[in-house]
Amino acid sequence: MDWIPIVFATFKLLVLGTGMFYAIKWHYDQGKKDKKQREQETRAVLRASGKVAAGFMLSLLVLGVVTFELASTLGLELSFP
Repeated sequence: MDWIPIVFATFKLLVLGTGMFYAIKWHYDQGKKDKKQREQETRAVLRASGKVAAGFMLSLLVLGVVTFELASTLGLELSFP
């Protein structure tokens, strides 16, 4: 039973060390990528983010209108005090 923490700690250090090595290598390789390709990827990400934000705002607007209409249909008081 005394050797279990030693084995698990060694295994944990090995796994974390390997993961850190590959994470650093991946970031280093990404830094060497062609600049034009990174600009195209950035534009694509920004375009997709804009579409997601627009879709979210549209769905928020639709939800607000539907909620207001449902509340009006049920005869709820919608005026501010």
